[in-house]
Parts: sequence; structure tokens; C-alpha cells
Amino acid sequence: MSTSSQFRLLKERRFLPFFLTQFLGAFNDNVFRNGLIILVTFQGVQVVGLNASQLANIAGAVFILPFFLFSAISGQFADKYEKSRLMRFVKSIEIVLMIVAAVALISHSYSVLLLVLFLMGSQSSLFGPVKYAYLPQQLATNELVGGNALVESGTYLAIIFGLIVGGLSVAVDPDQNLVLASCLLAVAILGYLASREVPLTRAVDPELTINWNVWTETWNIIGFARENRGVFLAILGISWFWFFGSAITLQIPAYTLDILHGNEEITTILLVAFAVGVGIGSLLCERLSGHRIELGLVPFGSIGLTLFAVDLYFAQPAMHVEAVDSIGQFVRRDGSIRILFDMAMLGAFGGLYSVPLYASIQQRAKRQHLSRIIAATNIINSLFMVIAAAFVIGLLAIGLSIPQLFIALAILNAVVAIYIYSLLPEFLMRFVAWMIVNTLYRIRTSGRENIPEEGAAIIVCNHVSFVDALILGGSIRRPVRFVMWFRIFEIPFMNFLFKNAKAIPIASASEDPEILQNAFAKIDDELADGNLVCLFPEGGITSDGEIQSFRTGIEKIIERRPVPVIPVGLSGLWGSWFSRNRSGGLRRLPGKLFSRVDVRIGEVVRGNDATARGLENLVRTLRGQKR
Repeated sequence: MSTSSQFRLLKERRFLPFFLTQFLGAFNDNVFRNGLIILVTFQGVQVVGLNASQLANIAGAVFILPFFLFSAISGQFADKYEKSRLMRFVKSIEIVLMIVAAVALISHSYSVLLLVLFLMGSQSSLFGPVKYAYLPQQLATNELVGGNALVESGTYLAIIFGLIVGGLSVAVDPDQNLVLASCLLAVAILGYLASREVPLTRAVDPELTINWNVWTETWNIIGFARENRGVFLAILGISWFWFFGSAITLQIPAYTLDILHGNEEITTILLVAFAVGVGIGSLLCERLSGHRIELGLVPFGSIGLTLFAVDLYFAQPAMHVEAVDSIGQFVRRDGSIRILFDMAMLGAFGGLYSVPLYASIQQRAKRQHLSRIIAATNIINSLFMVIAAAFVIGLLAIGLSIPQLFIALAILNAVVAIYIYSLLPEFLMRFVAWMIVNTLYRIRTSGRENIPEEGAAIIVCNHVSFVDALILGGSIRRPVRFVMWFRIFEIPFMNFLFKNAKAIPIASASEDPEILQNAFAKIDDELADGNLVCLFPEGGITSDGEIQSFRTGIEKIIERRPVPVIPVGLSGLWGSWFSRNRSGGLRRLPGKLFSRVDVRIGEVVRGNDATARGLENLVRTLRGQKR
């Protein structure tokens, strides 16, 4: 597996033109939207009688509504047609829309700009399924996290520059809007030129017949998304982030004016802090996940979102009495650095939360349906964002202040996160595994390519410590059903994790023959369903660090269902806190904290060729001399 930097993709034609195309599109969207909102909020422009706070939420809903209305059709286009051609078509539409926007700005026809905003949302809804379906066709599986991280961070860099350029364009030319109009048109043309360099990317379902009925096709593509429960829950997780993020960021102009007593420069710097945070969090995903899709980062991200939304409330719970007119004055004022830090951390944890979910969808969804599943994601995202706008308007209408809204969102985020993780315990299991793997030990995994991407297989490994299952679970991309001694399975709290991870308790015939027989039956069921099952054939945790003889139960399992077997050697855990002491319990702290642990995954052994003795020898060889 490649461990090279994700930034090398920016040197390759399969990625760079695409990256520039989506970057310039996001940039133009934000130049336009921020310019419009700042015109209304700080220049006193009236649009259909809406005040600044109302317009910010209405504008967000107007831009997002087309994703709900048209994504079903867009997803079909992206599966049926070659993708570089679709990108050029979408960018051509953007040029036309920017011409209309420029005319409206120069002629001060501000109400027309809401229509343009809706049409820009429609154009973006065409691009969304193409964008996320393009990546898994051009990138290898081990490049998906890095590619998605670059797209997410690039998008938020585009947001940063869009916010700055949109705000400055209004500030330097508030009367004629010539600067803003010229910028919009120039960026649209540059985006089209970049799209012409995107390489050919074949259609995945060219025989598809377009269903033009939006409602029935919306139902159909949501059905595709629900075929895989993990994919659908990942979509709901992403949609919740868009609910949470849009509910907060849409309030920033009014928050600046009513609570911080600032101007458009302060609005811009707050949104820039959030965007910088998302970019940093997205880029950190690849490093923290070890170049693979790590769902354990998702709970980590959700915890950060809640904590920093709460702190944003306490940073400035009421209107500041001191007005500020510049970024310099704002930064020098007490409490401002804390607010900027909270905004950046909200963005960073949002990036850690969302990037693994997007990569997971791209990896797990059926390739021939991927664009339509991405379209379903956009539909559900847009629905959540429209609901977020209505939710915020409702809370503000009943008298909540904007800081109180932040803490309400923090509490709601915690409730939703707990609910999602109860539905898909794999997220929580991988979070615990990721924390252990990345805080207590220094793990080095080799041979991941020997784990099949799909289909049944048995993993056999030496048993060194009480956390072997967590370490292996954090080192292998696919969910694994672990077979473990029933006494470990029954450990409080760990029992909750093991049960929800579908671990299989086992006992010896002398301890409990019924548990033993049930374990063999459950193992066969999991293999029949095409899952990975991990056994520790020694029958217990080593008491001296050495590998014990493998028991013959593995042979009975293979005889019943001769699936491939993958040997794994663990070394470096003996003597750590979670390995046994002489009495059989945990060692006293600190033990060997932060020790180097090697997980060596060997080549696949055919089921018909596997024996307990042969597998034991392979595991001994993989482990080496280090215990």
C-alpha cells in the first residue's frame, strides 16, 4: 500500500484538472453568496423585504433546494455519460449564469440574484454526483482518503478565498458592483478551461434509461443507498454534519453584527477560521488514519463538534459592548482569540468527521450505482440543510439568541451522535480501537494487501494480550468477527463493544460445551455470509510471551467450510499493560507503554491446505523473535 503523500496527486493529470475545476466552482459559489449577503447585511440593500438574518437563512435554503429537486436526475446522468464531458457541460452553464448575475449586479436588480442563486444551486447539483463518483474511478482504494481530503480541504480553501474576494469586491465597489461582476465571470471562464483538461472517465452504466420523474427516481436512488446499511448510515452521518455546519455558519453575519458588534471584515475572518479548520482537519485525516479509511475518526470528530460549539456559547454569551471596525481591533479585544479558535476547531473536527464517511461510501457502494448513491447523499444533505434553516428560523423566532442557538446545536449533536453510533456500533468500536492503537502503542502493519477486499476468510493470530482484537480491528480495513474466550467477552463495558461488533464467545468443551457448539455454528454462519472471522487458535492468552500449540478446532471449521485462511503474527505486546502477569491478570501500569507493535499479515493459505500445525508455524515465522 502506498504511503506517499496525498499531495503527489496534485502533480498528476488524473487529479489536478479535476481538482482545479471543483475548486474554482466552489470559489465562485462563495464569491457570489458572500457578496450578496454582505451587500444586504452591511450595505443596507433590500431584497424582497427580508432583513439580514432572514436573508442569510433564506439564501442558504434557496441554494440548497435544487439539490433536493434535481439530484435524482443528475445521478443518472453521471452514471450514464462520460464524466469529463459532463464537467465541461456544467462549467458552460456556469458561464451563462455568471453573465446573468453580472448584469443583475450592475443594474442593481437584486431580486433577480435570488433566482440566479437557485440556478447556481441547480448547476452545482449536476456537478456533485460527477465529482464524488469520479474519484473512485481514477484513484486506488488507498488513495481515496487522501483524494477526498484534498477535495474537502480544497473546497474550504475555495470558501476562504471566496469569502475574502466576495467581501472585498463589495467593500471596494459598493455602488457599481463592477468588481464583483467581473470576478464572477472571470472565475467561471477559468473553471471551464480547467474542465477541458480532465481525462476521459468512462460511463459505468451507459445502457441506463433516464427516468425523468423526479419523485419516483428520488425514491429509487434512496433505495440504492439503503441496500447497504453501512453506506446509508454514513450518508445520514454526512447529512447531519451539513445540518450542523450550515446552521452555525449561516448565523455568522448576524452573530457578528448583533453579538460581536463588528462589521463585514469580522464576518469574513470568522468564516475563514472555520474554513481553515475544515481544510486542516481534512488533510489530517490521511495522516491519522494511516492512508486508509478509518471510521474511528468519526466519533472523534463528533465529540470535538459538541465541545467547541459549547465553548463558542461561553466565549461570548451576550452582545459585546465594545464595537470593532477592523480585524486588528477584534483580535486585540478580550475573548476574540477564543472565538476564532472555537470556529477553527469546529471546522477541523468537522473535517475529521466527514472525510472518512465520504471515502467509506465510495469504497462500499456498488460501482454501477455510485453516482446515484452520491446523488441520494446530496438529496438527503439538502433536505437536512433546508430543515436546518427552518429549525434555526424557528428557534430565533421563539426568542433564542444566536449563542443560545449554538449550545442547543451542541446538545442536539451529542444526542444524534449517540443515536447513530447505537445503530452502527462499528463506528464506536473502531474509535476505541483507534484510540488504543494510536495512544498506547506505536503500531506498524504490513501485508494489508493480503486481506481480501470482499468474501469470506479466516484470520488466525497468536494471542498476546487482552487488546489483541482491538489492535487487529484497528489494523484491518474490513469489519472482523472475533472469536474470543467467553470470560474476556463478559468483561464489563468491553462486553458492550464486543457484542455490538458481533464478536463470538467461545469456551472449551470442559468449560461449557454448549457455548463451544454455539460458537462453531455462529462462525459457520458468518463465513456463509461472506465475512471475515478471526481466531486465536492457542485457546488463550500466552502466560510467558511464547506461542502455544494451535488447537485443532481451526481444522474442524475449515473442514466444514474450506475458506481461505490468513496467518497474522503479533509482536511487541508482551510486557505491556494489557498482557498477562504471573497470576493471569493485567500487569501494573505503566508496563511497556508506547511500545512498538508489529502486525504482520501473511499470504493467503487455501482452506484445503490449512492445518493447525502448518498455520502455527506460519504465525511463528511472521512473529519472529520479538515477543
